[in-house]
Amino acid sequence: MSDIEIRDDRAAGRLEALGADGEVVGHIEYFVLDAPERALVPVHTIVEPAHEGQGIAGSLARELYGIAAREQVPVAPLCPYVVKWAARHPEEAPEADPELLRAAKAWLAAHPGRF
Repeated sequence: MSDIEIRDDRAAGRLEALGADGEVVGHIEYFVLDAPERALVPVHTIVEPAHEGQGIAGSLARELYGIAAREQVPVAPLCPYVVKWAARHPEEAPEADPELLRAAKAWLAAHPGRF
């Protein structure tokens, strides 16, 4: 994992894991929810098959929560992987408010072509 760099491409809504050659080997697709409060909402986590089992998805989830902590915003995970990761790491991943999760699901339903 020492040769993996994680980059936040906020404009594209992607947190990307880059290999030593700069190739994207995994990513989390997310959006920024504005109401009822600002939050990061991960929707999908994808790791390229050749790079599975190397801890990349977990590193991406950890960094997403790190970004949220630095920005002092919650995470409202809709991505099944991030939900499971958060349940295993409650010290790093505070539980999302149910109202925030409902708002995130509503936003996603209103933007069906986004993901």
